[in-house]
Amino acid sequence: MPKTISHDVMNERSQHLLKLLITRYIRDGQPVGSRTLSRDAELDLSSATIRNIMADLEEMGLVRSPHMSAGRVPTAQGYRVFIDSLLQINPLNGAEEALLRKQLTQLYGGQRLMEQTSTLLSEITHLVGVVMLPRRDSNMLRHVEFLSLSNKRILVILVVNEQEVQNRIIYPSRGYSERELQQIANYLNTEFAGKDIKTVRKHLLQELKAVRKHIDETMKAAIEVADQAFATEEMVDDFVLSGQTNLMDVAELSNVEKLRDLFAAFNQKQDILHLFDQAIKAQGMQIFIGEESGYEVLGDCSVITSPYVLKGEILGVLGVIGPTRMAYERIIPIVDLTAKLLGSALTQG
Repeated sequence: MPKTISHDVMNERSQHLLKLLITRYIRDGQPVGSRTLSRDAELDLSSATIRNIMADLEEMGLVRSPHMSAGRVPTAQGYRVFIDSLLQINPLNGAEEALLRKQLTQLYGGQRLMEQTSTLLSEITHLVGVVMLPRRDSNMLRHVEFLSLSNKRILVILVVNEQEVQNRIIYPSRGYSERELQQIANYLNTEFAGKDIKTVRKHLLQELKAVRKHIDETMKAAIEVADQAFATEEMVDDFVLSGQTNLMDVAELSNVEKLRDLFAAFNQKQDILHLFDQAIKAQGMQIFIGEESGYEVLGDCSVITSPYVLKGEILGVLGVIGPTRMAYERIIPIVDLTAKLLGSALTQG
């Protein structure tokens, strides 16, 4: 693997031509030749000089020549130098900023807010939008309500932590009347509000085992419903993701095998979650370019993430996944602002 190259190693002409090549390639998606650079560079350089500079950049590992092509394209390392040292971030488009602010101030808390944020990221960037759900060591019960549905089903409405709303459907062994569900909710809210849900569930199951013979019907009902409602495996959804099909329009990812592997990684979640965990630990905005992610399946992709914060605590990260050939100067401020707005929406909630 080529050594990491500082832009200080390159002279001003090399930097200028690398920036021009990458900007042109991002825009057109075609290998960039010396003749094109000579025409666009606005420098008093001969084609031979430009070819020599391109050869030097290729030796540094910043560009490469695709098979059977006279032009060159940037490598992951070339993109890294470009982003770290040469990129000029554009102000966010006014209409895009207004849309983000409007949408993210209309929803408060819960997974619906996360899903909406992911969808907005996808729609505005035309890439894959990802929002990691809040990571907490515990879920403190604030309030619980139950709503009877058809076929014995019950809708559970949980308010946890700082007014975070979680909804789920459970399937108890028998149907429950609205009166019974209200009694169960009253009991749970009175006895366990402010306590960790895992602890509540464990306490109830221990109580059932200890006094099974003497327990009354209301208590039995409360334990059965709470056992399902507070099941820990249903408390975590890891992340929400939108816009996978946008990648089908990207030439570099149009290979069926590549898309299949990418979609499998999205569904299996493990690799994406591990990458987002790295982003949380690093703090601040992170950009993983191609091989930098450490995952072969993301070798032709870039991942841009930014943390969202509530009361000074990083709850998770959000970001976009797309081809390495993306408009970084536009995408970076979108991800940055979206993270700030999500944190504000959670604070207001």
